[in-house]
Amino acid sequence: MKRSNRLTVYIVIAMVAGIILGYIIHTQSSPDFIKSFSTNIKLLTTIFLRLVQMIIAPLVFSTLVVGIAKLGDLKTVGRVGGKAMLWFITASLVSLLLGMLLVNLFKPGAGIDLGNADVTGAKDLVGKTQEFSLQKFVEHVFPKSVVESMASNEILQIVVFSIFFGIATAALGEKAKVVVKGLDAVAHVILRMVGYVMNFAPIGVFGAIAAVIATKGLDVFIFYGKYLLYFVIGIAALWALLLLVGFIVLGKRLPDLLRRIFPALIIAFSTTSSEAVFPKLTEELERFGCRDRIVAFILPLGYSFNLDGSMMYMTFASIAIAQAYGIQLDFGTQITMLLVLMLTSKGIAGVPRASLVVVTATCAMFNIPPEGIALILPIDHFCDMFRTGTNVLGNALATSVVSKWEHSLEEPVITEQA
Repeated sequence: MKRSNRLTVYIVIAMVAGIILGYIIHTQSSPDFIKSFSTNIKLLTTIFLRLVQMIIAPLVFSTLVVGIAKLGDLKTVGRVGGKAMLWFITASLVSLLLGMLLVNLFKPGAGIDLGNADVTGAKDLVGKTQEFSLQKFVEHVFPKSVVESMASNEILQIVVFSIFFGIATAALGEKAKVVVKGLDAVAHVILRMVGYVMNFAPIGVFGAIAAVIATKGLDVFIFYGKYLLYFVIGIAALWALLLLVGFIVLGKRLPDLLRRIFPALIIAFSTTSSEAVFPKLTEELERFGCRDRIVAFILPLGYSFNLDGSMMYMTFASIAIAQAYGIQLDFGTQITMLLVLMLTSKGIAGVPRASLVVVTATCAMFNIPPEGIALILPIDHFCDMFRTGTNVLGNALATSVVSKWEHSLEEPVITEQA
């Protein structure tokens, strides 16, 4: 059995085991024990995520600088970046529009049970909306210290610094070759570490699933079944669109891409963390045949600008909250909301529960009670699973498609056998 397939099997086993243990704890234990159990079992997930976060900053910096330096001149960087942004903007608009169309068609907000609102969680999110002023947005994008950015894993800030560093390195030519060679070696060392860290993935998945099922149980699906069902239909439609475009560009290579990124999709889905699979996704896309310089340039940008699942959820959730309160939004207002979300959602990848924070801020802007976020919080973890998996798929497709457009998609690398 291939190593990647074996990891996938272990992750699926861990998910099933986590569901079983979480359900037993939820049904057989006292509330105090459930709270204690959830807190402690989530430490397994914390260990895994911190190990991943440990290698993200050096990986993004080293691979992006080397990628830009290998691209050569500023003209090539601009051409590749332009193609990437064309994909990102188009995919974001399609995702937002799809969410808006489906929420108007299904009207999930009308069926939300007002008695199950998570008021405590909503207060925390409402308190974070002040982060989304123009000044805070600019501060979030442009670093004042690369050391601070790396310490806090601010991916977009690291990307901005790395782009400047990479362009300067390319401009120096021969003088900077030693820097490129050194950072290339660092990138390969970090990628080797990825394999070691991924061995902890099943443990992290087990902890995440067990904790949420122990706390919320399976009854949450009864109260919010329709809301989740409609959102999953939307995700399925978005996947269909993304895969259709992917097939048009990649052709018969698409199934191989999906097979290679499947373990990453499962990890992202179960941990609700795109960061958790960034290193693994980098490795698998290079094995798929994407040039390392393209992967190094496109993927970090995608993590800040190409969050397709999150984008769809933002319009879906914002308008659903308005529906729950009986607030009618005309077509023009909804289009304005879509454009606002298009701007405010960029560069927030490092903010915990970023989608919900943006939704909360948007509701306040359009005179929808921001505390209405409490209505969808109980089911949000499960929605987050689907939107995180979709974000990973979107970024894998974006990188592969741009590689094909640049005639830089090579034959796949054969993965080693167990």
